[in-house]
Amino acid sequence: MEHLQGFAPLAERYDGFILDLWGVIHDGVNAFPHAVDTLRHLRETGKRTLLLSNVPRPNDAVQTMMRRMGIEDALYTDIMTSGEAVRRSLISPPDLWWTQLGTRMYHLGPERDRPVYDGLPIAVVARPADADFVLNTGPDDHRNPSELGEFEADLRECAAHGLKMICANPDLVVIRGGVRVLCAGSLAVRYRELGGDVRSLGKPEPAVYQPVLQQLGLSPDRVLAVGDSLHTDIAGAAGVGIASCWVLDGIHGAALSNGAGGFDPAKTDAAAAEAGLSPVASLPRFVW
Repeated sequence: MEHLQGFAPLAERYDGFILDLWGVIHDGVNAFPHAVDTLRHLRETGKRTLLLSNVPRPNDAVQTMMRRMGIEDALYTDIMTSGEAVRRSLISPPDLWWTQLGTRMYHLGPERDRPVYDGLPIAVVARPADADFVLNTGPDDHRNPSELGEFEADLRECAAHGLKMICANPDLVVIRGGVRVLCAGSLAVRYRELGGDVRSLGKPEPAVYQPVLQQLGLSPDRVLAVGDSLHTDIAGAAGVGIASCWVLDGIHGAALSNGAGGFDPAKTDAAAAEAGLSPVASLPRFVW
């Protein structure tokens, strides 16, 4: 793995880029100025960029949020979110698992994630006992989003009723405005431990990369994935034969710190090796 300080050398080697959002382009509250500048450079050099995010909201809802942050639509070629993938699967079930879900849904997640199912022929119920399945978009706004135990009772009740779970964000944790919080993926892991049947859409699931590569219109060997999570971004790219670049100033940042404001190359190499992954390069952050 090369330990680079800027993205420019990688931009010369590939024609298209699959870019993570949270931790690479923004922190859920503010855009990173250096990342916006890098997007501008990629656009000016004619590179194709697709923003691939595990956020549990459809594409248009995420684009609206990014515009408020100052990330213009023109800065990237296309976008795909896990929320968009879930919505499309609810509209056109891709297999028998989805076809047999039923129409009564218990939503485990915040109200802001409603666009995933708004307008669909689904009845949202207040209790797992009245549901056919559960849509997990992550911790809601009424409990501590950093404490898994806050959601144990809900998960146990869903499992007791044998509800299939859709996980609309396979991420385990994210850094939101400098605070580490749980994502839907952590709730899904616990649900599986309780014997629950879970279907996740988003990185690192291979299915989410198929439409992405079609949208980019490039062969996998000409594409580089960029992300801050070994578990989703780097592992997901590896699973479909796409090279990757690991951005260190994200969810793994504290573990990889050199104690002087930078990152330790030896720790970085060791963490990737322990995960069985081989990103082609690392960057401290998504800077040109």
